[in-house]
Amino acid sequence: MADAGVTALLKEALALHQAGQLDEAGARYRAVLARAPRQFDALHLLGVVRRQQGDAPEAVRLIGQALAVNPDQATAHCNLGAALQDLGRSSEALASFEAALGRNANYPLAWSNRGNALRKLGRLPEAVDSYERALALRPNYPEAWCNRAIALLDLGDAQAALDSCERALREKQPYPEAACVRANALFQLREFDAALRGYDEAIAFDAQAPAAHTGRGLALLKLGRAQEALAAFDAALALRPAHAHSQRQRGDALLALGRRDQAIAAYTRARTLALEAGEDASQVEFALAALGVGAAPERAPEAYVKALFDQYAGHFDQHLTGVLGYRTPALLDAAIRRHVDRSDLAVADLGCGTGLCAPSLRPLARSLAGVDLSANMLAQARATGLYDELACADIGVWLAPQAGVFDLAVAADVLVYFGDLDALFGAVRHALRPGGWFCCSTEAGEKADYTLLPSNRYAHALPYLQRLAEQHGFKVREAERAVVRSENGAGIDGYLLVLQAH
Repeated sequence: MADAGVTALLKEALALHQAGQLDEAGARYRAVLARAPRQFDALHLLGVVRRQQGDAPEAVRLIGQALAVNPDQATAHCNLGAALQDLGRSSEALASFEAALGRNANYPLAWSNRGNALRKLGRLPEAVDSYERALALRPNYPEAWCNRAIALLDLGDAQAALDSCERALREKQPYPEAACVRANALFQLREFDAALRGYDEAIAFDAQAPAAHTGRGLALLKLGRAQEALAAFDAALALRPAHAHSQRQRGDALLALGRRDQAIAAYTRARTLALEAGEDASQVEFALAALGVGAAPERAPEAYVKALFDQYAGHFDQHLTGVLGYRTPALLDAAIRRHVDRSDLAVADLGCGTGLCAPSLRPLARSLAGVDLSANMLAQARATGLYDELACADIGVWLAPQAGVFDLAVAADVLVYFGDLDALFGAVRHALRPGGWFCCSTEAGEKADYTLLPSNRYAHALPYLQRLAEQHGFKVREAERAVVRSENGAGIDGYLLVLQAH
């Protein structure tokens, strides 16, 4: 028979907990445990209290003890997963949520939390499916609609994300996080005025939300209102002073205002914050190197390139051809056809992006493969229906196992994200058959082998390109200087190379 005193204490604790009186509830749960150290509910719910009070490690310890007493409680597994997720232990959190679902498959919170863990692990399609399982059980679940929107944004489906946020906001008002995610979706759709209004709405709901202030700054930058953007980033940093990403964006605003020295100081501070937090500082170091601070890396950081093109995917073609006067695919096509007169080639489109080169490459190809770092770009390329294979991978890694596979490799506006081209030239030559062709473009450098420009793109000197070609077994069949794009109304010169493997 249960101890009547324990039962009374537990009842008091539950009432206090439900009333939000966490300190008092915790004291009652501890009193229960003083009398009954293995009392499941007291261990479990004291763990929940400790998580609510911000002590996730203690929550994990206590809920783990509760599950040692009774491992069949789905709610406890779900709460353990939430505490593990707080600690960034997403794989363990996922296992806990799945343990909860193994005991109760009709548990919307566990499905939604499972989606959060999958999203943190980068398993985005599975995350969306998990949120949808939660919503099938509980259609009016605003948090699941909002988190689904975040995953859809990460997948590059901004319109579906916007629709998901609208549903979240119909189910719950005010909902500052969903308002901010909705503004993020509008930003991705390039509706910058609407995004700005959305961030203002999110801030009206919760002025202490740093992500909304940061998003507001990004929208203002896109609208050409750099001074206001700077103020927005300052507001975000006042709420979250050690946030390296906001500090880097502050540097972007200062650079847009022409305040180079202050931008360098902001980037330097961002680098310090990132390193102190154990975060990757390569992107801010790249921004500093482009301004002449520190040595230029051998290539642009992979995360920078992926983020840049994931953001651009939905409007990339229009931006390149309309805004930048991008001529490289047409120029390379003409160069290729001056040397190659076949229609049975195995073709590799390196850094294929949205597939701008595919219409000119397809008539030459019996097979056309594309590779790119950006999943969102590849989704656009897949929609063309012109590729036989598409891979989301680093070019060198993708080429490594493909010795002598291709007759033609094309890299249009790709080498600008590599400084040192030695490894890339070697990888391409390895993947080409004897007599195969490598056709590529660069921006034109003058003195050094390669130079990192303030545009965050590399320029290459022609003698360097010719020397690399010879070292890696290529014959230079053509090296033409041409205007490949425009920037601020001025033409940017580049080189168009046609190389043939010995």
